[in-house]
Amino acid sequence: MKAIIPVAGAGTKLRPLTYTQPKALIPIAGKTILSVIVDQLLDAGVKEFVFVIGYLGEKIQRYIAKTYPNLSYTLVTQNDRRGTGHAIWLTRDAVQDDEVMIVLGDTVCDYNVHEIINSNVSEIGVRKVDDPRSFGVAEIDEHDRVLKVVEKPLIPKSNMAMVGIYYIKETKALFNALDKHLHNRADDDGEYHLTNALQHMIENGIPFQAFRVNNWFDCGKKETLLSTNATLLKQMNETDTEPQPYPQDTNVIIPPVSIAEGCKIQHSIIGPNVTIGEFTTIDSSIIKDSIIGSYAELEEVVLKSSIIGNDAYVRGLSQSLNIGDNTEIDLG
Repeated sequence: MKAIIPVAGAGTKLRPLTYTQPKALIPIAGKTILSVIVDQLLDAGVKEFVFVIGYLGEKIQRYIAKTYPNLSYTLVTQNDRRGTGHAIWLTRDAVQDDEVMIVLGDTVCDYNVHEIINSNVSEIGVRKVDDPRSFGVAEIDEHDRVLKVVEKPLIPKSNMAMVGIYYIKETKALFNALDKHLHNRADDDGEYHLTNALQHMIENGIPFQAFRVNNWFDCGKKETLLSTNATLLKQMNETDTEPQPYPQDTNVIIPPVSIAEGCKIQHSIIGPNVTIGEFTTIDSSIIKDSIIGSYAELEEVVLKSSIIGNDAYVRGLSQSLNIGDNTEIDLG
């Protein structure tokens, strides 16, 4: 069995941060979005991975090689961003006829991975939402059997949104459906959706079961990314019995926070719900509900609900920022 993780997207909703940093490598709760996904799958026994890279793909490649030096994986490049269906179709030679677990590279979920990959039928992860029109939607019966899937319906017949996690046993049928779809026209938005291939499989009698995830964090927007960071920090704080070496001689640290190695922090109040990347310097600042990248320098700032990229320099007073890598700002 293999896991497919598409991480080729440009992350336009998180710009300017994603101009120089792939969305999957944004830090949350002491990890990255990508490492949260990979670690979940590794813990469940998945041993082979296929990453679909594209925009800033060389950074994804370097990160995987450094963070997971013993990982068995294949890289597939999606040069043209033509949708998730196209991204999965590109992995056909790497996957062949193996069963696959597909996890979209910007989605973090709380679910039993081991239970899903040992299912007797294909599975689709779902979560009830208030407005399903912005999602792929699964129509299911009282036994959680999937009857139909539709991409972003104008008039939804179900409020069960597909969260971006799929376990496929009939891999050959999946690639045949994708191949047929890609040789026809693209959808109205110019992309090829995985949803349409899944619907083709359902129409041809392949059974799918829906499973409900406990929590679903779509990390494609600033607000949900910060919410995900806060939730994962709280979970980490509840299970972590080893106190972090917080520099508390001249600081006030309000858990939960995650401070990476090599940071220099003085005369500051940090937390709650703050993630700080490695070798970042913070002086005379107040930071809460924020994500700070690596090698950043912050001096005399007040930040809340902010995302600061790697190598950024911020000085002065502010309230809410979304700053990309290699940025220098003086608000004094």
